[in-house]
Amino acid sequence: MVGTVGVLALQGDFARHQAVLAELGCDSRMVRYPAELQGLAALIIPGGESTTISKQLDRADLRPAVAAFGRERPIMGTCAGLILMARDPSDDRVHSLNLLDVVVARNGWGRQVHSFTAPIAVQLNGKVDTVPAIFIRAPRIREVGPEVEILARIGDEPVLVRQKPHVGMSFHPELSEDLHIHEFFLKAVAA
Repeated sequence: MVGTVGVLALQGDFARHQAVLAELGCDSRMVRYPAELQGLAALIIPGGESTTISKQLDRADLRPAVAAFGRERPIMGTCAGLILMARDPSDDRVHSLNLLDVVVARNGWGRQVHSFTAPIAVQLNGKVDTVPAIFIRAPRIREVGPEVEILARIGDEPVLVRQKPHVGMSFHPELSEDLHIHEFFLKAVAA
């Protein structure tokens, strides 16, 4: 059993991530202040507006605490969360947590009107599953470092990556009915 997983609750659909964790039998806690990171097994940074979340990380004095947490515990970033975790978010308004050696382009898959859902083949826990991936103003992963494992692609482009304990993706697994991505993260946390 995994311990309590935190969900950064500064902006975005953090409540939906908590609902998915509850469906999987995992306790969760909203994180809005540094002290709320104490005792957590892992953290999820949800989608939303990456520039807004970046500003709020500083306003709540959370940035150094989340970065320190990421040096010891797993973090999963979805959409805006991926942007914040990227080595290079390609936007001066977003201050990176530098947890994933990737370069991303904000809104790389287009604006809100270009949102789409696509089935993607993902390599999780030693097997390949097909999951529905929902892309909303999604970032594109432009470069990956040598220690980054690509777990899923659309065409030739990575959309789901892992680097050591951290996972980042361009899409929103919390918005589909499919639980594979959260299950995978929880199994990785427990390992």
